[in-house]
Amino acid sequence: MILTIKDETMTGNVLNTVELDFLEDIVTVKNIIKNRVIAEVNLFNQQKSVIFNGLVQPSEAERQLNGSFKVQKHKTIDAEKQVYIALNAFQQNAFFVLINDQQVESLEQAVVLNRDLNISFVKLTPLVGG
Repeated sequence: MILTIKDETMTGNVLNTVELDFLEDIVTVKNIIKNRVIAEVNLFNQQKSVIFNGLVQPSEAERQLNGSFKVQKHKTIDAEKQVYIALNAFQQNAFFVLINDQQVESLEQAVVLNRDLNISFVKLTPLVGG
């Protein structure tokens, strides 16, 4: 099943979409995050870009105003490392996962996949100077 996952602002504006293909009918939130991060990293590594528009910031990358990350010189990003960073960020409340507008509390929460499922990620941006 192909799902469209959205990155949204706190006000509901969509910033980015990612399509993921799942073979299972039931997955955990951990698997959703893992598959999303791997797909983003693979796309970045294939495109040879310097701009990474992913869930979490890669090492040695600079945050851009639009929420993307600029890699100083293109190098291959390690997907496994990014998955680890993303799962840790979820546990530290750096971003929220909403499923059908309900906030997910656990990485192990089971999600029954269907065409009407609405999955959103809301990144929290740190305040500057406070």
